[in-house]
Amino acid sequence: MSHAYEAKKQRLTQNLRVYRGEGIRLGKTTSNLFRDRGQVPARTLDVRDFNDVLSVDVANGVVEVEGMTTYVKLVAECLKNNALPAVVPQLKSITIGGATAGCGIESSSFRYGLVHETVREMEILLSDGRTVLCTPDNEHRDLFYGFPNSYGTLGYALKLKAMVVSVKQFVKLTHLQYSDPQVYFADLSRYCDDKEIDFIDGVVFDRNRMVLTIGQFTDDAPYTSDYTYKKIYYKSLLERSEDFLTTEDYIWRWDTDWFWCSKNLYAQNPIIRRVYGRSRLNSITYTKIMRWNSRWKLSQVLDKLLGMHAESVIQDVEIPVDHAHEFLSFYHDKIKFMPIWICPTRAYNPNVAYDLYRMDPKKLYINFGFWDVIRGRQNLAPGFYNRMIEEKVISLGGMKSLYSDAYFSPDQFWKIYNKPVYDRLKKKYDPDGMFKDIYRKCVFKE
Repeated sequence: MSHAYEAKKQRLTQNLRVYRGEGIRLGKTTSNLFRDRGQVPARTLDVRDFNDVLSVDVANGVVEVEGMTTYVKLVAECLKNNALPAVVPQLKSITIGGATAGCGIESSSFRYGLVHETVREMEILLSDGRTVLCTPDNEHRDLFYGFPNSYGTLGYALKLKAMVVSVKQFVKLTHLQYSDPQVYFADLSRYCDDKEIDFIDGVVFDRNRMVLTIGQFTDDAPYTSDYTYKKIYYKSLLERSEDFLTTEDYIWRWDTDWFWCSKNLYAQNPIIRRVYGRSRLNSITYTKIMRWNSRWKLSQVLDKLLGMHAESVIQDVEIPVDHAHEFLSFYHDKIKFMPIWICPTRAYNPNVAYDLYRMDPKKLYINFGFWDVIRGRQNLAPGFYNRMIEEKVISLGGMKSLYSDAYFSPDQFWKIYNKPVYDRLKKKYDPDGMFKDIYRKCVFKE
């Protein structure tokens, strides 16, 4: 397997050297970016075949894997060894390289942090065709700590070693309902210190209905529920106080309905759900439809015919837990659509900080995930709601993921995402600027 990887790497680096002096972007079959790219000329670097799991070493707690490997493939290989990556993002189509460059999160993040905090080393392809091995303590440690949140603007992770943990066959879920947000976030904080708990996340359904879900591995289950076809996972949170899933089904509990966004593709209608069929009810199918709509602008045409103005509000933001109830109150007043996903995260190692995604390693943060379209008759300024969210996140000392639309001014952006360090890394690892800089890529959508 290692020989095959080296052969692929040699082919790729040779191709890259041919492209010297030209803009470059990745050629791949999967993407979980939710912003349209501008039509900027660039050569395509084909990395689609960097999608193998090279080894799973449970004894040493690591998996060695190529960067374009999707989590559905990575999880399947790890489960054969009764193990899982320490943090598995919610959707099957996400790749480990993408989650490392773009800050992935899930319900084990209260214990292990964001995806990049579980990475032990990376082999990164630079714009000049070289590859460098980055670890926390070698000569490329600056790139190791600067790569997360760089979104392919410093290089591409061709191979990674990441932490895996041993697992049991089932996960027991306990769903706790709340009506007071301050009590909700206080209890969430308390549960994050419980060493018997393996997973924590939650959902806000409205001002007075919040659910906190506690997950624990178990060897035995009196039954297991199936949310891969007819039943919808997020609806079950209000219907029951306890549930059991196989570990694999727990990991992909959100994928069948793209959390709840499948409703926008009518996939929650029982009749249309059967037309989709079990095999097509997943994020891979929905992403293809989204890309198709983005290309042909069907929803935009329909909105125009109906006299509606629409703004996509697809965001994940991390807010310090002390300000979580304030952000939630703002959200209820200004953004309003429901549900909201809630996921706690804190640094795996409180003595380590990552340069381009600067969360306080001593604090617990709450990730708020909300994804929908706001429509109305009023023609508001572009990014009206997204700009409002960005301002609120800044005021509360939070962070915003950059996988979707961003509207920060240059001054705002670089103050948050650390321009001095980014410029230093860019000068060292991409001195000719063959990769777009992160502001142009994430705000200008180049």
